[in-house]
Amino acid sequence: MTNLLETERLIIRSWIPESDAEQAFVMYSDPEVTHFLGKASRVTSIESQRQRLIENIERCLRRNNGTGSWAIVEKETTTIVGTILLKQLPDKDSLPTQDYEVGWHLRRASWGKGYATEAGQVMLNYGFTVLNLPVIYAVVKPENRASIRVTERLGMKPIGWTNKYYGIELLLFQLDAPVRIEGE
Repeated sequence: MTNLLETERLIIRSWIPESDAEQAFVMYSDPEVTHFLGKASRVTSIESQRQRLIENIERCLRRNNGTGSWAIVEKETTTIVGTILLKQLPDKDSLPTQDYEVGWHLRRASWGKGYATEAGQVMLNYGFTVLNLPVIYAVVKPENRASIRVTERLGMKPIGWTNKYYGIELLLFQLDAPVRIEGE
């Protein structure tokens, strides 16, 4: 198991398909969780979830650019509370663009606890300090008020509507890398 990042309450770590598939399935089979993610995000069995986790890991390894999707684990209970991602945004044809997004999916029982903001903060810091990204975006369906609030708490600036990514119209948010002073 590879821990990528840690916060006071959370561990951001690589997915372990064999042991994580069941908890991931509970999250991604919940229509409330996948409502804003689209039908393709829903899974129908623990085995299909395990396969999806394996494919996701393989895709990240092929990219080999430090981006991906990780499990958000609550330290106190070791329960997977969600997914945090930092990856290239896909265009309307699902081809990667040069733009990077931060995103989060949380199981329903973990909504409203600040986990998305907490994981989002460390993931943005990772993107800026480790991957040296100049800007990171978030895309949100306009009716997803909870995710819009997370982007606000993360200090992301609303840019407006875009249909540049995923082949649908979304709200676009942006955060520029902090300015570094030479010698720091």
